[in-house]
Amino acid sequence: MTVARIVFPPLSHVGWGALKHLVPEVKRLGAKHILVITDPALAKIGLVEQVTSPLRQEGYSVHVYTDVVPEPPLATGEKAVAFARDGEFDLVIGVGGGSALDLAKLAAVLAVHDGSVADYLNLTGTRALEKKGLPKILIPTTSGTGSEVTNISVLSLETTKDVVTHDYLLADVAIVDPQLTVSVPPRVTAATGIDALTHAVEAYVSVNASPTSDGLAIAAMRLISRSLRKAVEKGMDKQARTDMANGSYLAGLAFFNAGVAGVHALAYPLGGQFHIAHGESNAVLLPYVMGYIRQSCTKRMADILNALGGNSSFLSEVEASYRCVEELERLVADVGIPKTLGGFGIPESALESLTKDAVQQKRLLARSPLPLLEADIRAIYEAAFAGTIVEPGKV
Repeated sequence: MTVARIVFPPLSHVGWGALKHLVPEVKRLGAKHILVITDPALAKIGLVEQVTSPLRQEGYSVHVYTDVVPEPPLATGEKAVAFARDGEFDLVIGVGGGSALDLAKLAAVLAVHDGSVADYLNLTGTRALEKKGLPKILIPTTSGTGSEVTNISVLSLETTKDVVTHDYLLADVAIVDPQLTVSVPPRVTAATGIDALTHAVEAYVSVNASPTSDGLAIAAMRLISRSLRKAVEKGMDKQARTDMANGSYLAGLAFFNAGVAGVHALAYPLGGQFHIAHGESNAVLLPYVMGYIRQSCTKRMADILNALGGNSSFLSEVEASYRCVEELERLVADVGIPKTLGGFGIPESALESLTKDAVQQKRLLARSPLPLLEADIRAIYEAAFAGTIVEPGKV
């Protein structure tokens, strides 16, 4: 039996009101000069003040950095790192969605390294991280990315995405407070929620799955599937928001340890070439990728169907796997995400360039239970454009 490598962040506070642990954790880390990296929209609506005000009341020096954009390009990462290097900070706090948290991780680690961010990219970089960097506390305000518990920072390149990845990017403290998510608008709630579900689904069928990641993934799917629709429709619902926060957190732990695969590999070029939000990129592709690889993991897809609230008891594994794909399609549609690439304005002429870029995501593709070659990837993109589930040999 293969030995699984299981890694969790050092410390997490999870639950309604968890933000109360922020000041004690800052004290424990011995910080004085704090850099808060956050989304400008969160600063505008006053949400960031829930983080900064208690710190300033305790006498901490706090600088709020808001040069953050969705799907941050490499240049944005370079600017954040340069700012952290120049500021003589001793703690970085990330507040926001995945983009803000990824930039906070990047800035905290590379603040103590030489060279550019590009030097450390997974696909093309030539330098290795050698030091842990500044302590970091990560506080998500969406339920989706799982960035608060992973060791990856994602950056957009000209036509695709790449990552800086190392255990040094893990948070010293993650604070997951669902109360911070109640103001997230429905479209973002839907996209980030399906993103979290994708993390759990892909972790469960990953070739690197283990009993530990399986338990996390199944629990995440149950929480998300029972609460996402309500969180989108009634954003103030405390139970729905709590379930989504817990589900996203568990899904993050699951995919950090088992990895994601084909959905993410094909989603990266959508973000790189057309600047589609990561969660929506995953959402539109999820049923098509899972439908294509279905034959390689029918038992696991039957399990997923049950976790999504279905019942495979009176179905064969094959029948349950088909029903699983249908349930994924239904959930994506119910939360209002377009079901085809054309729904996002992507022309058929782009499928070739999308395929060429997706093929390069070998780190992700290696985890797929069905090897996805260039022809397979092209077939999936064509299916997502046409709105029809296809399988190998039946294109």
